[in-house]
Amino acid sequence: MEDDLVSEDDFLLLSEKEFHDAVKINNTGKMQELIKKGVDIKAKNKVDRKALHWAAGAGNEQALRLLLDLDTEVDERDIFGMNALLLASWFGHLKILQILVSCGAKLNCENKDGLSMLHCAAQRGHIRVLEFIMEDLEDICLDRVDKSGKTALHLAAEHGQLEVVEYLIGMGCSHGLKDKEENTAMHLAVKRGHTEVLHKILETGVDVDERNIQQNTPLHMAVFNNHTEVLRLLIDADCDLDLTDSRQQTALHIAAEHGWQDLAEMMLISGMNLNLTDKQGKSCLEVAARGNHVILVDMIIKADRFYKWEKDSWVGRPLSFKQDHQPETQHLRSVVWTLATKHLCRGEWKILAQQWDFSDAHIRAIEQQWTGMKSFKEHGHRMLLIWLHGVGVAGENPIKGLYEGLVEISRTDLAECIRQKANAETSSPKMCSAM
Repeated sequence: MEDDLVSEDDFLLLSEKEFHDAVKINNTGKMQELIKKGVDIKAKNKVDRKALHWAAGAGNEQALRLLLDLDTEVDERDIFGMNALLLASWFGHLKILQILVSCGAKLNCENKDGLSMLHCAAQRGHIRVLEFIMEDLEDICLDRVDKSGKTALHLAAEHGQLEVVEYLIGMGCSHGLKDKEENTAMHLAVKRGHTEVLHKILETGVDVDERNIQQNTPLHMAVFNNHTEVLRLLIDADCDLDLTDSRQQTALHIAAEHGWQDLAEMMLISGMNLNLTDKQGKSCLEVAARGNHVILVDMIIKADRFYKWEKDSWVGRPLSFKQDHQPETQHLRSVVWTLATKHLCRGEWKILAQQWDFSDAHIRAIEQQWTGMKSFKEHGHRMLLIWLHGVGVAGENPIKGLYEGLVEISRTDLAECIRQKANAETSSPKMCSAM
């Protein structure tokens, strides 16, 4: 039989490669034929993997039993540190694991990353293997850590293995342990967006505001990774929205930096301190304006005005800080658009904004948008829509408010036109011809 090397970059002879291939498909007949011809059953390929490794990883019981009669070195590892026991755990082959344990395989083995068979089974979600390890074997440490400081719970949470997380919690694992990056299992579940796992961990009563080495709370992780459902769970668990990370950024700063409106909306509705500044001295409003995230700028201004006027007396009516597209407000939005783009002179929108208690920071943030020499028209339109939002939330009369505001800035002509038309056309009012 020709028995040269399989290739220049492999260590196996052709016969040895045939043997490995036979083991992979549980072909014991071919295995016995090659054994009779003197094949080296312990031969290793270029990653130090031998036939026993393949049998264990593939879950091939007949091949494994045949090999164990001839190869008792069950604890040998490949270049990744994986032996037969760890491979059986990783791929979830309970019967193979039981056979190896009965043959005296070393139970406290680990691979090059420090993963034990408990870690392997937990990360891959093999609950029956996990039950065997915990309930039938002795001296298994539930909170053993790998080289990155992760326990089985960390790995199960990180990889979204809900059933394993439930099992480990039920077995009494420590819920709040931190890995070498000071991440809890909650941090890792949040980072990957595993909502069901997060919900289960929250049920244990762990601190929802724990920080990692970067001073990130799970809230920061949720926003960094744009996980809206995870964010909702954390808010419902009463996380602190005002905590800052190593850059002194709140979670809203991060959302503002990226222009993530849905995340910002949830946090703004929940209420937070909009005056906090990052290491550069920037508020979340200034961060959003710097990034030209116009809609988010307007949302933050709406929220800031709402907090000052209505927050303490709000009775839970539907609230949103996003752009208004409701049919019932279409006429009013048309009115303010016409007012801003056709009739207010340069600078008048700012005088009107000051009259309505827009802060200097609000005005600067609106002005930061540049659309050309007539940017003031867009700025005025945005300001009026923000004002209209507040009037609507407060249940006030917008026509009355516009009239009084225009009178205060000495635009009585526009004020009278709006009032006259409002009185004359109550069913479907339109702006008068002068406008």
